[in-house]
Amino acid sequence: MRQLKLSRAFTLIEPGPVVLVATHDGRKDNVMTISWTMVVDFVPLFAITTGEWNYSFAALRRNRECVIAIPTVDMLDRVVGIGTCSGADTDKFARFGLTAVRGRFVKAPLIKECLANVECRVIDIVRKHNIVVLEGLAAYIDSARRERRTIHAVGDGTFVVDGRRLNRRKMMPLKIPEGV
Repeated sequence: MRQLKLSRAFTLIEPGPVVLVATHDGRKDNVMTISWTMVVDFVPLFAITTGEWNYSFAALRRNRECVIAIPTVDMLDRVVGIGTCSGADTDKFARFGLTAVRGRFVKAPLIKECLANVECRVIDIVRKHNIVVLEGLAAYIDSARRERRTIHAVGDGTFVVDGRRLNRRKMMPLKIPEGV
């Protein structure tokens, strides 16, 4: 084995799919791309990493709500584009052809073009590590959508796409809670 620069070690551990996080600041909708996400437990708790450097963070902190939208590989160029411009001076919904759909529990919009959406409430912000902990309030999936492969950021401008699903549930000693 050859040594890898420690500063590149994060590219070896992929926590989950790239997501779009939609917010509403009281005046307008916005969306940001987040590649560092985490499921906290089987209960609907999630975490994302973001902070002051993202325009949407102020809305997250103030309104304490958002929507996690799960894009698929056919949206990769839009997802990258969303992540490389600021909502401070760009209407990202218009620029990237996204359709805002009102949810039931939060003012932030669901994104129609995505495979799935989760309405969330911010329950904690761990400032030391720029972690926002979210509680899921409602989840939606577009079961008619043909493309289901999600995007995973390696961290250096490259991405991996989900592949074939392998089922080993019978081998697992842990029972997955009903409905999961």
